[in-house]
Amino acid sequence: MKLKIAGILLATAAMTFSGAAIAQENSSNRVAANTDWSVFVEDEPKECWGVSAPKETVNSRDGQTVEVRRGDILLFVFYRPGASVQGQVAFTGGYPFASGSTAELDIGGTKFELFTEGEWAWPATPEEDARIVAAMKRGSGATLVARSGRGTRTQDTFSLLGFTAAVEEAARRCTS
Repeated sequence: MKLKIAGILLATAAMTFSGAAIAQENSSNRVAANTDWSVFVEDEPKECWGVSAPKETVNSRDGQTVEVRRGDILLFVFYRPGASVQGQVAFTGGYPFASGSTAELDIGGTKFELFTEGEWAWPATPEEDARIVAAMKRGSGATLVARSGRGTRTQDTFSLLGFTAAVEEAARRCTS
């Protein structure tokens, strides 16, 4: 049952977050920048998100660091008025994840599993989203480790400096 709900959330979020990634490229949608995190707002439909790019990225294959081409690498927390999930966490690694794989999110030694589909990863339940957001508010950094469809291990490290201000701004703009 949990995986079925995750699949439904995954499909819905994939469509939404694709628009969020595109809108991020349009700086006119950016309404705030809080150190390493920015806040974006889309009006039709009303959507708000805090987002950051990694400070460090390491790609490896067979234990050796390799150069690979990746698209946008972004960590999001997403809000939409009336949505059943407020503060939904999502990660896009800039490549298609290995089929059936998961991504591991580590925040100060606390680890969370994110389910993957295509180029997107997120938690299985709204409760897990809330636990991750709470951990991110307390933490100073977050590391995401995943595997691409080509077998490359990726490790992306994000700063959480400005995270709390960004998600509070996004929530204020989109949950009322």
